[in-house]
Amino acid sequence: MADRVLVSTRKGLFVFRRSAPGWEMDSTHFGGAPVTLSFHDAQTGALYAALRHGHFGPKLHRSDDGGRDWIEAATPAFPADADGKPTLKQVWAFAAAKNGTLWAGAIPAGVFKSEDRGASWTLVESLWNVPDRARWFGGGYDEAGVHSIVCDPRDADHVLVGISCGGVWETRDAGNSWQVRTNGMYAVYAPPDEKFDPAIQDPHRMVHCPARPEVMWIQHHNGVFRSADGGGEWQELHPPVSNFGFAVAAHPARTQTAWFVPAHSDQRREPVDGRVVVNRTDDGGKSFRVLTHGLPQEQAYDLVYRHGLAVDESGDRLAMGSTTGGLWFSGDGGESWAMSAARLPPIYAVDFA
Repeated sequence: MADRVLVSTRKGLFVFRRSAPGWEMDSTHFGGAPVTLSFHDAQTGALYAALRHGHFGPKLHRSDDGGRDWIEAATPAFPADADGKPTLKQVWAFAAAKNGTLWAGAIPAGVFKSEDRGASWTLVESLWNVPDRARWFGGGYDEAGVHSIVCDPRDADHVLVGISCGGVWETRDAGNSWQVRTNGMYAVYAPPDEKFDPAIQDPHRMVHCPARPEVMWIQHHNGVFRSADGGGEWQELHPPVSNFGFAVAAHPARTQTAWFVPAHSDQRREPVDGRVVVNRTDDGGKSFRVLTHGLPQEQAYDLVYRHGLAVDESGDRLAMGSTTGGLWFSGDGGESWAMSAARLPPIYAVDFA
């Protein structure tokens, strides 16, 4: 069972370790540098940290000893002849396939693969060159970006990616070809005759149930969706409080359970009524409970980003971090939460290790 949480922030990577009775800060890394994402590869034990150095650009680091030492890995880069001559702005997603292939998503919306644990990267040109890419656009950033990569634990060639704003795309041949998978989604921000256009859908975050990966969940820009057939069809759900938000986590074994963190709206990216809450469903989205115990219930302005909510392999422990540096832990599936005493910088992502 995971006993550490990687917390990626605007001013470094913070590692928290479980101890009685809760969690405490164990170590810090890359002090002062924006760490936009960190990732624990459960197959190899390696840790990865994506940094954004402003003028000096993105960098990628790997640790093979639990974070004691870090080495600089290769940074994904677009080839010089890529259409539009793009420049990498940020690594925005990581995932590992069962054959050891490491996948990375980027801004602008490219997908890269590494067969050597980040020593080198190759752009998946088949996705970069799909005709629909001409109509993708930024959702939160100026350019479209790949924020979610879901690898099928049964089949290394089967991968789905979520793009803001560009929909959901699936490959069953390790990236040689792609099909769009947005049936059932709609975009309220589009003209009525374009609301179902797959190329302009804005999934904020996409996850699956590891025990049954065909069960998938999405927090969309204007709704919450669930699929029971691997993204072939998406059904809209109706959570309380708000259907706008960014973060979602799926229970590792229970196909009916998932957690969402709602926010007020696109125009007001803050909690509804100043109350931080978590919506949990245990019946596939037919109903939801609003979980509040231990979370601030007045004058709170915490926004939880796409990667700011994580659940461990037990399905009981959760971690959640916010843009105001709030960090909360739950050991009972979100029924109650305890806030870390640390005053952290704005949090981009959390991940169990």
